[in-house]
Amino acid sequence: MSTRIPGAAAAMRKAPRQARSRAMVDAIVEAGARVLDARGWAGFTTNEVAGVAGVSIGSLYQYFPDKTALVDAIRRRHFDAVLETLRLVAGGEAGPEALVDGMIAIHRDYPALHRVLLELPDPYAGEADRKAFQDRYLRLYGAIVERHRGPDDGDGVAAHTLSSAMEGVIHHAARRGLLAAPGLRRELLALVCAYLGGAAPAAGPGPA
Repeated sequence: MSTRIPGAAAAMRKAPRQARSRAMVDAIVEAGARVLDARGWAGFTTNEVAGVAGVSIGSLYQYFPDKTALVDAIRRRHFDAVLETLRLVAGGEAGPEALVDGMIAIHRDYPALHRVLLELPDPYAGEADRKAFQDRYLRLYGAIVERHRGPDDGDGVAAHTLSSAMEGVIHHAARRGLLAAPGLRRELLALVCAYLGGAAPAAGPGPA
């Protein structure tokens, strides 16, 4: 099952087709994440993003008509990373530790960025896009619950409960700059393992 959000090019002028142009767009989006993290929305400019990415402003505008479109691409990249982490755990390729470590890592690199993304509206995401993401998101959480606890009762409450617990802890920590706090991984892993019906692994240093 694909874990990419549909309509990813909706806010872009055009989608990159060659490896070189895809690499340039990736560099622009990564630079955008860095600048948005450092400057916030008020100080976020396409000129600075182009400079950090090492491309001309004209090259940036080939793909992104304005800074709102660039933020949309940053947000979609974040959602894709979340879905990919869930897919690995739902498919049995990784366990609860990967769920906790993956979600912390996704939000930890640019914690201020994620505070901005949580606060900014998403003008490019229509109702269909939001529903597609939410459906995949909850379906993957449901598969994680089923893998560890057996079939849900059919109403999806278990998937909602686990996803809400993860979101609450991660987003609360991101807003307050606590994602690197000692003990966060340990306590969140204990919470997830208790809900899924297994003992938490022995405490360790976590991922580098």
